[in-house]
Amino acid sequence: MVSDSRSPQLQASEWLVAARAEIVSDLTGRVPAPSQPNGSGDGADRQKFLRQIAGHLLADLRRALAWDKPILFIDCVGWAKAALIQRGVPDSALALHLEYVAAAVRRGLPNDAGSQASDVVLAALQAMPELPDEPPGFLRPGAPLSPLATLYFRALLRGDRQLGSRLVLQMAELGTPIKEIYLHVFLPTMHEIGRLWQINRISVAEEHYATAATQLIMSQLYSYIFSSKKIGRTVVVACVSGELHELGARMVADFFEIDGWDSYYTGANTPISDVVQAVIERRAGVLAISATIAHHIEEVKRLIDLVRDRPECSGVKVIVGGFPFNHQPGLWQQIGADGSGPDADAAVLLANNLVDAKLGCS
Repeated sequence: MVSDSRSPQLQASEWLVAARAEIVSDLTGRVPAPSQPNGSGDGADRQKFLRQIAGHLLADLRRALAWDKPILFIDCVGWAKAALIQRGVPDSALALHLEYVAAAVRRGLPNDAGSQASDVVLAALQAMPELPDEPPGFLRPGAPLSPLATLYFRALLRGDRQLGSRLVLQMAELGTPIKEIYLHVFLPTMHEIGRLWQINRISVAEEHYATAATQLIMSQLYSYIFSSKKIGRTVVVACVSGELHELGARMVADFFEIDGWDSYYTGANTPISDVVQAVIERRAGVLAISATIAHHIEEVKRLIDLVRDRPECSGVKVIVGGFPFNHQPGLWQQIGADGSGPDADAAVLLANNLVDAKLGCS
């Protein structure tokens, strides 16, 4: 018998790629959709959603094993629990999913690989009762600019983009720093919009409207943003292929502009070869990459590897940001980045420090 030199985590990760479709099909066939919805569509709709959740669970289990970061899977289970409960699917259905997945990986994988994969699933199952049925809100009384954030959020939910614009522009004209508006109005509002979509309180159309409205209003602030004195540094800010959540990356690009950098923002869902070409053509000193979910970690690593392989990019510093990196310290090191910033302000500070160190600045 030929021994397998791959690590147990890698064995499990690769097996899940091949077995995912079969497991999802078998799993969702064994867990019927509940007959009593909470006003969230018929049984077929909930069964379809269960199937989607099962696919996400297996994909994030694979990533958690590949990167040896079990918390990535627990995060996915927490998201799934809240999303399912608010759609009339009790957490007992999710528990059955996890029990079946744990058994499937034990059966399908040898010895240590099966045990380690099963342990990750069972740890998430054990943690599930403590995970909230509904994530806490992001608009908190007493937070900086809280009254403005609340009014802005309500305007977007009513579909009143004009009111939202007036509220923000008035605060900017009164001298409120643009960074403060970004950090304490736009960010908590969009996090809250995302939370409401997750728990089935608003539709995809409403979420998309709020995002588009905020992007438009951000552009109305550019006369303030692009007035900063330039410091002779250039950054390319990118979202990798498949990454559609671009608002955070766009905020990062704007923060670099406020600090005096020339920013080149490539937008959502950009092929990694095009990102590298932009870095070369713009002669960027820094590449900042955004990933909002664990699903895109591999693509971020592929982009970093491609940058490292190009002689023209030999001096480029790469920083990463987004939820997976904020929640898993050290993940940025595993994928070969030079650092990670938890927010836009931290990203700019980190980039300046990396460039200063390269130039030998004191």
